[in-house]
Parts: sequence; structure tokens; C-alpha cells
Amino acid sequence: MAPALKPTDWTAEVTWLGVVTTMDRKELLAEPRAALDLTFEGISGSVHGGALREACSRVKAQYPRGALIRNERQLSLVSEEELAQIAARLGMDHIDPARMGASVVLRGLPDFSHLPPSSRLQAPSGATLWVDMQNRPCQFPARSLAKVASDKAKRFKPAAAGLRGVTASVAREGRIAVGDRLTLHVPDQRPWQP
Repeated sequence: MAPALKPTDWTAEVTWLGVVTTMDRKELLAEPRAALDLTFEGISGSVHGGALREACSRVKAQYPRGALIRNERQLSLVSEEELAQIAARLGMDHIDPARMGASVVLRGLPDFSHLPPSSRLQAPSGATLWVDMQNRPCQFPARSLAKVASDKAKRFKPAAAGLRGVTASVAREGRIAVGDRLTLHVPDQRPWQP
């Protein structure tokens, strides 16, 4: 029997790591790290950590706001290449991933924000990230960006559409570090054809 997840030849280099330790509704800001020790709770000290979370507007069609659900949004993964595309759309030289609330910035996977849900990214340590789905642009990175580029912040959401990365949770505990190469594993199934 073939595995349900198959490794690919695609890898991505970890170029930046961060942790959001406080949630200020006016300024989302991740603190840079050289390495992260991932647990089934996510990242220790992260406001996005925990096995459970309260339902938000992203899942309002399924659950009432505030209902406890599984936390599939423990980490925010973004692409260095897609951050550069957002910056170009905004007429900026660079966007600091800390202002995006990023947990992990990766380089080398094309069309990153559209990785198949349930894909895995596995580090040399065995630490494995379970991709949930595309992360839609929201108001918090825009508010944070306004602190350094107020004239650009209002255009952030349309500029970041389809380029905001993916959310993920921890499938296997372990350490990831800047410079690690993560291997992409994808579901072994055909696309849904209703």
C-alpha cells in the first residue's frame, strides 16, 4: 500500500523564525529567533499556541464565535519570495516578516500560499509542520505595517491577496532552525472533482 503522504523533491530553506508573544490589536509583531522548539502545543510563549483555540470569523460558517476548536493555526508560514511580491505591489523595498506575525519564513517553494492542505514540511530533526490552508490577509499585519509605512498599510490586504502564506500546526515535535531545509510531503490523492 502506498503512503497517504508522499515526499517530494521540493525543499525550502528556513530564512527567518519568529514568535508573537503579545497580541496588541494595533501592532502585530513577532520577535526573531534563531531556532524554535516545536511541541504539540505549537511554539512555547506564542499567543497562537495551544492545542485548542476559540473559533473566530474565519470559521463562522462552521462554529459560533468563541467555541473551542482544534488549533490548526499554531504557526504562520510565509514565503520569502511572496513577501517580496507583496512589497513590490506596495512599492516597498522589503517587508519585515516580524510585522506579518510570521513564525517561519521559507525560501524555495513556488506558489507557496497554495500548497495543498494536509501537506507536511519536515525538518532534518524530524519536526514536522502540518499545513492547514491558505492564510488570508487580515487587518493586524496592515496595522503593524502602518507603524513603518502608513501610506502603504491601507493597500496591504489587496496587495497580499493570495500571497499571505499558510497556517500550520505541529504534527511532530522537534527543533527547527534558521538554515534548515524542510522537505515537502504532499497528499497522494487526485484533486476533488465534484
